Amino acid sequence: MEKRLSKKFIINLSKAKKEPEWMLEFRLKSYEKFLELDNPTFGPLIDFSFDEILYYKNEHEKYKDDWEKVDKNIKNTFCNLGVIEAEEKYLDGVSNQYESEVVYHKQKTDKEIIFLSTDEALQQYPELFKEYFNHLVKYDENKYTALNGAVWSGGTFIYIPKNTTLDRPLQSYFRIDTESLGQFERTIIIVDEGANLEYIEGCTARSYSKNSLHAGVVEIYVKKNATMRYSTIQNWSTDVYNLVTKRAIVEDYGKMEWIDGNIGSKVTMKYPCCILKGDYAVGNSISVAYAKKGQRLDAGAKMIHLGSHTKSNILSKSIAESGGTCNYRGTTKITKSAANSIAEVKCDTILIDELSISDTYPTNIVENNTSKIAHEATVSKVDEEKLFYLMSNGLTEDRAKELIITGFISDFKKELPMEYAVELNRLLKE
Repeated sequence: MEKRLSKKFIINLSKAKKEPEWMLEFRLKSYEKFLELDNPTFGPLIDFSFDEILYYKNEHEKYKDDWEKVDKNIKNTFCNLGVIEAEEKYLDGVSNQYESEVVYHKQKTDKEIIFLSTDEALQQYPELFKEYFNHLVKYDENKYTALNGAVWSGGTFIYIPKNTTLDRPLQSYFRIDTESLGQFERTIIIVDEGANLEYIEGCTARSYSKNSLHAGVVEIYVKKNATMRYSTIQNWSTDVYNLVTKRAIVEDYGKMEWIDGNIGSKVTMKYPCCILKGDYAVGNSISVAYAKKGQRLDAGAKMIHLGSHTKSNILSKSIAESGGTCNYRGTTKITKSAANSIAEVKCDTILIDELSISDTYPTNIVENNTSKIAHEATVSKVDEEKLFYLMSNGLTEDRAKELIITGFISDFKKELPMEYAVELNRLLKE
């Protein structure tokens, strides 16, 4: 298959995946829009060549449901990441993507849910797939949703039936091991009326001298009285551009929670969104971003209130060190129809040194007189008194800073599943 991005490449990709004609038409339409659109005019500078990106790589047969049947090198990679151990202890199902395709997938629960790779869901549940694909995140929203629409591959499709609650979370893990690879997974999650789901996502990549690109799209549908929690820890290497669009729509009395950790990448632009469509719907976002030398993390959240008596809460924790830049960018909008609604936004930042930068770019809009938004933002340096106290009790400066930072993000850590909280501690120490 031709590797350069072109109309011919997209036709061959769709043919190789044995997709229906409507999906090929969608891909080509998305490609034309990608060529038309420019990079975002806000946020970090996006500086890489699309001609150098490898848009698809898959050297393996259909995914396996037994690790002993997976390529040994791939298995060892996921084993070293702790993914296999986590599956055995904590999860009701897993889907692991390596490069452009899912290589291992297993559903452990006996409850009647749909949990497949997105490619497989298109083949097995075409009508359900088409009902929810590209309805919440449109292909023409920005250059990277268009690119995803043109070349998407892999990702996770989940449907949780009415009044169904899983005993343990489902997890997907995305890994890039190839230089200059683009990863473009598409994830669709439907949590039907009265159902509950906790979903965990992990992301890592091997470091190279050339840039890689991760441009995923996530669409989540939370039905009446349903609850959805989506937890992410991304630790991409510092040559990855992480440009992701994530959005959920929440119906009456539903609840959506984004738990979002951004530790790695060269550039991140990610703003998980809740559209609170139904009355009494709730949206929460708790996030942490840690930028070090050479990193530009632009992250936050969006809350759009449409239903009455809706509530949202955004809590953003940012840490910048060694010249890193860590910005909050978010939007909270309470529309005219969202009477008696409440929104809270809190952004806290710690700067470890004089070289580091953090800015806050909030947009807060209230269009009726029965609702309110509260916004609070703080930027501070590491508390010298606390640092002196800890060091005077025998701790090194690095260990003292580690304890201060761990305390600073305690609100975030307590929301993570246990294995991810342990992983976050390890990453912070590094």
